[in-house]
Amino acid sequence: MTVSPRIAEQARRLREQLDQHNYRYYVLDAPSVPDAEYDRLLTALRELEERHPELVVPESPTQRVGAAPAAGFTEVRHAVPMLSLDNAFSPEDVVDFDRRVRERLELEGPVTYSAEPKLDGVAINLRYEGGVLVRAATRGDGAVGEDVTHNARTLRSVPLAMSGKGHPSAAEVRGEIVMSRDGFLRMNERAAGSGEKTFVNPRNAAAGSLRQLDPRVTAGRPLEFFAYGVGEVSGFDLPGTHGAVLGLLRDWGFRVNRETRTVRGSEGCLEYYQAIASRRDSLPYDIDGVVYKVDDFRLQQELGFVARAPRWAIAHKFPAQEELTTVEGIEFQVGRTGALTPVARLAPVFVAGVTVSNATLHNIDEMRRKDVRIGDTVIVRRAGDVIPEIVASLPERRPATARAVRLPRKCPVCGSDVTREEGEAVARCSGGLFCSAQRKEALRHFASRRAMDITGLGEKVIDQLVDRAIVQTPADLYRLAPAQLSELDRMGEKSAEKLVAAIAKSKDTTLERFLFALGIRDVGEATAISLASHFGGIDPLAEASVEELQEVPDVGPVVAERVATFFRQPHNREVIDALLGAGIHWPHRERAAAPAHGHLDGETWVVTGTLETMTREEAREKIRQAGGKVSDSVSRKTTAVVAGSDPGSKLRKAEELGVAVITENEFLRRLGD
Repeated sequence: MTVSPRIAEQARRLREQLDQHNYRYYVLDAPSVPDAEYDRLLTALRELEERHPELVVPESPTQRVGAAPAAGFTEVRHAVPMLSLDNAFSPEDVVDFDRRVRERLELEGPVTYSAEPKLDGVAINLRYEGGVLVRAATRGDGAVGEDVTHNARTLRSVPLAMSGKGHPSAAEVRGEIVMSRDGFLRMNERAAGSGEKTFVNPRNAAAGSLRQLDPRVTAGRPLEFFAYGVGEVSGFDLPGTHGAVLGLLRDWGFRVNRETRTVRGSEGCLEYYQAIASRRDSLPYDIDGVVYKVDDFRLQQELGFVARAPRWAIAHKFPAQEELTTVEGIEFQVGRTGALTPVARLAPVFVAGVTVSNATLHNIDEMRRKDVRIGDTVIVRRAGDVIPEIVASLPERRPATARAVRLPRKCPVCGSDVTREEGEAVARCSGGLFCSAQRKEALRHFASRRAMDITGLGEKVIDQLVDRAIVQTPADLYRLAPAQLSELDRMGEKSAEKLVAAIAKSKDTTLERFLFALGIRDVGEATAISLASHFGGIDPLAEASVEELQEVPDVGPVVAERVATFFRQPHNREVIDALLGAGIHWPHRERAAAPAHGHLDGETWVVTGTLETMTREEAREKIRQAGGKVSDSVSRKTTAVVAGSDPGSKLRKAEELGVAVITENEFLRRLGD
């Protein structure tokens, strides 16, 4: 049945009115109609769509709620990783951050920052295609999150379609989902009145609400979304500053925090921090600090990243909540890498919304510095999701029976010698693969979903395989037979056959998954991808020097040293050879960083200023491909400086030192482009 133009126009106008009311309520904070009128319009549209189902479109306000409960949450890989931020805890930390920014950029004047409250909620990534919301995913580990699209659609502050004109063909909008304090209190009151479970704080309530399998439950929770940036953007030229992008997001219908300001230098940052801190308790939502971001995207790109955090942003945290309790015991845990970590067992205490009974002491030096003993009264701190830690002990309250704890000489798990490298704070078990603590953790990591993804190889199965000495290294997994597995507790013949099949299936993998599965210290998924892309295979990676490893994006000197050290160990190479001999393989990939030609071998180049035909990073990559090295600073060892427009102090330094300065055209001719 064809809908008349009059009915179709009526539906369009209702959707337009409701979208406009949402925009005025959530973005402009200036509602134009009472809630009752909004509800009447929504009811009218719903009734119209029920009579004429062909009028329903995915971005209709009526489609926010109504999807069937989900069976679970699928994984979503973000097009651009959602990075974490380094933290500042004092004014001195902020001053140091600003100094590092200016020094790296070689700027003498103040830097302009965008400053905003650090909302204490759940980070989320909204993907729009053709201006319409198609997917919502949690931050997860930064590279991969969980698909919560059905739940995010229930939030009226999440636009189902971008408003205005001039949308990207595809865009990731990043932000925070929070629960207001008033909404949290009302929700808990209702839950208590009906005998349901209550939440301990708004952040936990927001996280729990977003992960409901039934979106109708999420719809009944007082959640709000604030946009704070973008990820991947296609088919659209973004403005040049973070502040301008926030303005653009407002124009597209997103709610942006009205407390955001642009400030100048560290002084402006600290003034903003004090202003927000003084009003913290009067804000309608919880915050745990403020965030400073270099406002200019061009400068952000030049500053780049370190590991999982950008050099151009930092979170200035508020003082954490602290409480007093007593230390009932101190134990040493052995981690996957063999590190011994002292952990204090505490008399349970309620801190920052949760009950804390354990706190890390990080390492033996930290425990000695704080002079923490069994029986001591201590200050325990918990800030956000950070693992609780002991801030200090109170010697004046120390009982006569308090006992100091020493670093054990033998591993508490396997009895191997405990060693400590010179200059390292961390002590480690020397048992390596012979230590069951490391062996179990290494196998769990190796078999995990984002590593080799061996379905059915869970914690209890691994515990039995290790405890019965059936498996000692990951390579032993590929020698398992169904008969061996069927002898394990709760493992029948069919389950054993399925597990053997899953192990065999894992042989067909990717290089980045394999590298991640090896459990090299500080090599997460993102770093594994970078290493795989750069070297293309195990052999060139294993033979790479520390200097060559540092040519990989996001790999600094510490990670480079750890990767090189890992591959220098004969037993690690033996295990890798055994795994490859067992049939593990991946598609061949060309080494991304293979030099196209080597006529710049042994030369060191610097790129400065704005180039016309390429970005500075593209120019640097051309130098690397030609066999040359790239430096961020000019010295007497510099071969030449490629100078674009507005070259800054590097040009002056080159002229002072008599270093050759060439234009972009000369640079291209030198490369033969």
